[in-house]
Amino acid sequence: MKKILEKAFEFHGHICWASAVGVRAGSVALRELGVERTGSSGELHCLIEIGENHGAQCFADGVQYATGCTVGKGNLEKTGWGKLALTLIDKKKGRAVRVSYKPGRHKMIAESSFMRKRGQGIPPTEIPKEEAWAMVDIVWDAPETEVLIVGEVKERAWENDFGEIMGLAPCSQCGEMVSKVYLRVVGNSHMCIPCSGYDR
Repeated sequence: MKKILEKAFEFHGHICWASAVGVRAGSVALRELGVERTGSSGELHCLIEIGENHGAQCFADGVQYATGCTVGKGNLEKTGWGKLALTLIDKKKGRAVRVSYKPGRHKMIAESSFMRKRGQGIPPTEIPKEEAWAMVDIVWDAPETEVLIVGEVKERAWENDFGEIMGLAPCSQCGEMVSKVYLRVVGNSHMCIPCSGYDR
């Protein structure tokens, strides 16, 4: 599991506690559902509860790395609630589990030398790795029950799956390729949203 964590940090770009919690939460959700990391959009869907512009959004990259649910595959969706929690849905079996970060060890994280330096505006990539790993170990080496709240596996049918809409076409204004469903009709032309003048 530590190798998976190291790979997740490579993907994320730096060592941090929130992406480590994301890896743990995503891995636990997979275990609870009895499924493996996905490589397609047809197996799992993840609702991740982070919001915008708040600390610890790094949680999302840990979840993406662990579960294989990604923005690019369209099977990762943000609720915007500002929480470090996820609901992983097994689309094939119609079951889901919610896993959230438990606040018990957060005071230790907040008081770590890494977080004190982050509070001074020092970028995470400029803090010594030893300090970063010492902070990560607070949540990584701790018993699961001290870091995560794991909900019950519940039935949850997946009904929003319309599949991928295939096909790209060039915008008649800028010439860039656009997914056909995002082209807008302007007179006799088909344009991308920015060129069309439409908001959406």
